[in-house]
Amino acid sequence: MSKAKPKSMEQLLEEALVPKDEQPYEVPGNWVWVRLGRIVKINPPKPKLAYSDDHICSFLPMSAVDPVDGKISYLEERPFRSVKKGYTYFEENDVLFAKITPCMENGNSVITEGLLNGFGFGSTEFYVIRTPKTVDNRYIYYLVRSERFRKQAKNVMAGAVGQQRVPKFFLEEYPIALPPLNEQKRIADKIERLFAKIDEAKRLIEEVKESIEQRRAVMLEKAFKGQLGTNDPSEKSILETSDDLSEKDVIPKEQWPYEVPGNWVWVRLKHLVDFFSGSAFPNQYQGYNDLEIPFYKVGNLKDTDSNYYIYSEENTISEEIRVKLKAKKVPKDTILFAKIGEAIRLNRRGLVPKPACIDNNLMGFKSNENILDNKLLLYWSLKEDFYKYSQATAVPSIRKSSLEAIAFPLPPLNEQKRIAEKLDNLLEKLENEKQLVLAVEEKLDLLKQSVLQKAFRGELGTNDPNDGHAMELVKEALLSSSGQR
Repeated sequence: MSKAKPKSMEQLLEEALVPKDEQPYEVPGNWVWVRLGRIVKINPPKPKLAYSDDHICSFLPMSAVDPVDGKISYLEERPFRSVKKGYTYFEENDVLFAKITPCMENGNSVITEGLLNGFGFGSTEFYVIRTPKTVDNRYIYYLVRSERFRKQAKNVMAGAVGQQRVPKFFLEEYPIALPPLNEQKRIADKIERLFAKIDEAKRLIEEVKESIEQRRAVMLEKAFKGQLGTNDPSEKSILETSDDLSEKDVIPKEQWPYEVPGNWVWVRLKHLVDFFSGSAFPNQYQGYNDLEIPFYKVGNLKDTDSNYYIYSEENTISEEIRVKLKAKKVPKDTILFAKIGEAIRLNRRGLVPKPACIDNNLMGFKSNENILDNKLLLYWSLKEDFYKYSQATAVPSIRKSSLEAIAFPLPPLNEQKRIAEKLDNLLEKLENEKQLVLAVEEKLDLLKQSVLQKAFRGELGTNDPNDGHAMELVKEALLSSSGQR
């Protein structure tokens, strides 16, 4: 059989160039609109590797790509025998693009650097993009990390829910505005400089956020040592004013964890609060949000307002179903927290806005308001790391008895209310400060995308019309990819 005749340059250009009416926007006159897959290699074939099975290779799991900064967090080292089949092969300076949800949307793209012997293996959920000498790999890297590119990729994802992937043809046919090589380098250099400044600003913001959290922790710590300047030593101890506590409930002074004002007492938590456990919540009753009784799960603890009330009602049940499930209601203002699993470490708290049911991964408590202000109890719980009260088992869990035994510093009731009120004011100021910082942080994230948007339109002020035309780069890349050079 005779060998197929090589395509002419005219044919190659007709396949590669993007027609005028399909070009998304105007670019400088010496740039060229071209299909991405015609100027780079996507998933190039793996060469024959003559290595022993014991040879150590670089391995990049998906989790080792930092989606925020687009860098490799770490590289594993694995023997050649364990990676030579069933994984994606790539080489030094390739661009990797995650094709599966949610990694793609999160921005799991990276330039491969620091590979042993110049090559490595990784997750099969990466597309490998290899650039020729006529294309700067950083230019392609920033393209696939841009929000515009990822949004368009998301629109063409296919597959089952949770396993959707970007099809290869999307990358192959994607229209890219290609500048001359020197301009590609100038654009990439300027993006790096601008991003470095933005990252430095974000680093300073992180320091401010850490400072806010540290000040918050100090305020809460001082509150429960009587150091907020609100204590009135002339007020009687709650032991003297309440019939709900007796001398036998008070912890002897020699067992106090630390000193508190003289009219405070230390009491075990079991004498101050009512505890509430959750109920099983079968799947067939979940997902209804239009019934009368909220049914909270651990995930709802992240959905709280500035006063810590849970605002989401993604799961609700009827009274009839509640009776059928034998699920008890917890009262309004119950303080909820995770009692099992790694969710305990998050130390999230949520207030119940109205009587509700809770699942058996949650626990709650509410104060006896005759002796303990519930808002003060909430603030105390925010100060405490509940993980230290969990059982050290394969799956950590909190027992009610562990919490009941905790020593609580109890001020007079009026002092409790003054402390809670002062914390309200102090923490509100901190929260306002935090929101201002978060707003600036969000603007910095948007600024990065604005930089990328301008970069691929030739609007960074780096273009030199004397560079020549990018068409020559395209022709060279086409000859190379077609095997004619």
